[in-house]
Amino acid sequence: MNKDLKTKRLIDFETKKSIHINLTRGTHSGFKKFLFDYGLSMQEVFEHFASLVAEEDNNAIKIVMNSYKRKRDKIINKVSEKEAENLYDAISHEDPFE
Repeated sequence: MNKDLKTKRLIDFETKKSIHINLTRGTHSGFKKFLFDYGLSMQEVFEHFASLVAEEDNNAIKIVMNSYKRKRDKIINKVSEKEAENLYDAISHEDPFE
């Protein structure tokens, strides 16, 4: 192995970070197919998106904020459903005629 390749690999090892994400099969295959049509890899697209977020690009930030709102709404709905169940349980145990 030549010295330049060893140096590049060492620099990549020291400066690049690796992530692991889980996608549903449908999301993965649809995303991969779409990118394949343009000759892109998931790595390239995720790297580009992450750099846009880091640079506070408005469009990328909108996507992140949309994800945040979806997550928040999901949590709120879950809590609201649990509170409703608890309220119904409490009401069902109360006899208004006692």
